[in-house]
Amino acid sequence: MIIIKVIKIFLQTNFMEPKRWLNMKKTPKDLLILSELRKNARESLTKMSRRTRIPISTIHDRIRTNLDSLIKKNCALIDFSKLGFSTRVNLLIKTPPNKRREVGEFLKNNFHVNTLLRISNEFDFLVELIFKDLKEAENFIDKLEEDFNIEAEKKYFVVEEIKKEEFLSDKNIIPLLAGNPSENLAKNKS
Repeated sequence: MIIIKVIKIFLQTNFMEPKRWLNMKKTPKDLLILSELRKNARESLTKMSRRTRIPISTIHDRIRTNLDSLIKKNCALIDFSKLGFSTRVNLLIKTPPNKRREVGEFLKNNFHVNTLLRISNEFDFLVELIFKDLKEAENFIDKLEEDFNIEAEKKYFVVEEIKKEEFLSDKNIIPLLAGNPSENLAKNKS
């Protein structure tokens, strides 16, 4: 009897929430709320309610029950150049297999790293780095190559950010998400 209660409690925890969301039918209201959150997560529920014509209580309940498990982190998108960090580099890195974990840990804990991704194919990591100037960036990359015996690297200096964090922020995509996306895309093309 106790085992059954423990299993029930386990199944009711947030551990199961992501799976519940995947299996759950996504309503247009949920998708509209998600779209609004992607545009501006700091906006008040009152303003969101006015714009979407969804009652505040419904928005609150949907966020709490359906969408909360989807949201990994709320954070501000910062213009780093206004803080004196004007150089941004996207760096592809190929490491020796025996150094991969060590390089990953180093990058994960380094304050210059804004984004760290493990990737497949020719390279092992894609890293977005932030620096005060070009010299600081070059010194960092040279030291990285030297300390970890990097096999190959490609660096791309970011000249201009054109679009960032916009996926699912357009409410016009909701019909595509509500059904079968590939079918809806094909309909829209014709």
